[in-house]
Amino acid sequence: MVGSIRRAALAAGIVASISASAFAFDKPPTAPVRPVTDRYFGTDVVDNYRYMENLKDPDVQAWMKAQANFTRQQLDALPGRKALLQRVHAWLNTDVYRGSFVRRGQRYFYQEFQPNEPLPKLFYRDGLKGAEHLLIDPAALGNGTATHVALDYFVPSWDGKFLAYGLSEGGSEKGKLHVLKVDGARVLSEAIDRTDEDQVAWRPDNASFFYLRYAKPAADTPRSQTMYNARAYLHVVGANADGDGDAVVFGRGVSPRLDVPEGQVSYLITAPDSGYAIAVANHNNDNNPSTVFVAPLAAIKNADTPWRKVADVEDGVTKTVPHGDRLFYLTQKGASNFRLMSTPMGNPDIDKADTIVPQGAAVLTDFSIAKEGLYVREREGAAAQLVLVSFDGRQARPVPKPFEGTVYAAVTDSRESGAFFGAAGWVHPLSRMSYDPATNAVTDTGLVPPFRIDTSNLAAKEVVAVSYDGTRIPLSIIYRKGIHLDGTNPTILEGYGSYGNTEETYFENPNLAWVERGGIYAIAHVRGGGEFGDAWHRGAYMLTKPNTFLDFIACGQYLVDAHYTSSRYLAGEGASAGGITVGGALTWRPDLFGVILDDVGMSDTLRFETEPNGPPNISEFGSVKTEAGFHGLYAMSAYAHVHDGVAYPAVLFETGANDPRVAPWHMAKMTARVQAATSSHRPVLLRVDFDAGHGIGSTTSQYENELADEWSFALWQMGDPAFQPPRAH
Repeated sequence: MVGSIRRAALAAGIVASISASAFAFDKPPTAPVRPVTDRYFGTDVVDNYRYMENLKDPDVQAWMKAQANFTRQQLDALPGRKALLQRVHAWLNTDVYRGSFVRRGQRYFYQEFQPNEPLPKLFYRDGLKGAEHLLIDPAALGNGTATHVALDYFVPSWDGKFLAYGLSEGGSEKGKLHVLKVDGARVLSEAIDRTDEDQVAWRPDNASFFYLRYAKPAADTPRSQTMYNARAYLHVVGANADGDGDAVVFGRGVSPRLDVPEGQVSYLITAPDSGYAIAVANHNNDNNPSTVFVAPLAAIKNADTPWRKVADVEDGVTKTVPHGDRLFYLTQKGASNFRLMSTPMGNPDIDKADTIVPQGAAVLTDFSIAKEGLYVREREGAAAQLVLVSFDGRQARPVPKPFEGTVYAAVTDSRESGAFFGAAGWVHPLSRMSYDPATNAVTDTGLVPPFRIDTSNLAAKEVVAVSYDGTRIPLSIIYRKGIHLDGTNPTILEGYGSYGNTEETYFENPNLAWVERGGIYAIAHVRGGGEFGDAWHRGAYMLTKPNTFLDFIACGQYLVDAHYTSSRYLAGEGASAGGITVGGALTWRPDLFGVILDDVGMSDTLRFETEPNGPPNISEFGSVKTEAGFHGLYAMSAYAHVHDGVAYPAVLFETGANDPRVAPWHMAKMTARVQAATSSHRPVLLRVDFDAGHGIGSTTSQYENELADEWSFALWQMGDPAFQPPRAH
């Protein structure tokens, strides 16, 4: 996913030897144009900034640093930014938050966000009321280094006595797997690299586990293959500390007798009460359909493991969990809202599987297993609930909801009774609840202390926007009570719409810093997400992908037509694959939005396939190697649809220099192209965090500053008097 900028820069009369910090201009540095033309199935596509894909080129680095420095100068000059940052910090650090719970018997592991701490810490306690014990403080691990360390994942053994966990630096997600003994928090010798994903499966002996590992790249390994075809290995605690020598047990090419399809990851799933393991070959380490195999645990030792195929991708199997001698799984085949099924693992046959929960009006999004049955999460519209279902599906009862809002997947242990879950609303902070099936009672665990935030002056409204083809698009609007619908309210419209991921109902503390100023925060539930099951996902997928940004545009138009805001005060925001969403809004309706906030956004979809995270995403977006794939990718490419002389809105592009998911060159190329094309004279800035990646693992300070930059930029461009920089003399 090149040439040197230096020669072109010199030709333009710019002295290339100037350090990046010297670019203190009244406008950002211009990027040289070096067009490359590709012909795709008879269509010529010109790329003026292909050379930026070589991020190691010193001149590309210098240009990005110059852009970042210019952006920093612009944003730091906004008078209201400092006060806004203080409000973001205050709201984010008001309360203690505990999340990411994992249960092992009566031992609970969780991450805790403490006020004014840079990163969450990992704790455990025995019993919900037990004493809290610190296991890992990532901030302490980064002391004395030039970057920060993040805890990427953690997986306790079934007896809760050992913990496998991943650490990475600078938001890179390039993790190493470590192991510690929980009692005493003693770190053992393991340090296994190329273990970036959280797919660790302990064996019942609690002394060994399966994990996935990417191959070590050779000098000639294409970038597009460096995060592909990870294999599953067996590790015994205390042996092969660096992982070299661990037996490979599953993956593409492991056994000539087993046809494992290409994909990003191959991993195993185990359970403490089952003598079987599930092997999954997944294209993008997500919840989309996978190829699934099973084998007896005792037979999994090396490449000769007798795996038996259960399902192919076309069978629509998503989440799988072993329980005893049964395999429970969700499937979308013939059921857009999903069905929960079961088949024996000794003789699996999904064509004759038992239906535990049939398809209904609600979307089945998740399930977990406890001693008494299956806790199934059902979502209908903006709200979700849990239903306790017997293992044979004959009995079902809803788990009482603690308040009007939504509940999240249950945390359970298949050897224990009861469930533990989170509940929240758009204006209701998260609570952690416990359910006792014997009494059918839900109680607050107290693990999340009562919030000191008063939300009584906030309101949330669910409305519907109508897209170009008549499809009704849910739109959630959060605001302060008493606002006037006069078209002058600063408004952020957020959208995503890929992979079947749903924009779940959730309370975001920092958003109060926006809302308390009279701002509106809105969430567009566009096609491509999973709000209404697989059909909603497929409604903006590959060739139909433009529906994602056309739905987003419809939601923006609704906010204007209903006088919540007007174009001058409307900001479109998207991140990652949401870059397709806001990129489409930018290029298709530049008149509708006053501001675009594009964070680590996928923009040049025609070239995405060439980067490490590209091939895993072919199943979602398509490939330029096929004619249909090219047309789909061309239609969704914001970069390919920027045109000279168009009055584009103000844009803040953002990236992390260590981003492993969407390469920083997406935002660099998009910045250069829009800066050169726009006729509006409104700022187009590139924000780069050189100690961050995709945002995963960033510190609270990084997060706070990013929000302050985005919102200050938006308020500046919306004309808020408190954010207008002093005029130059």
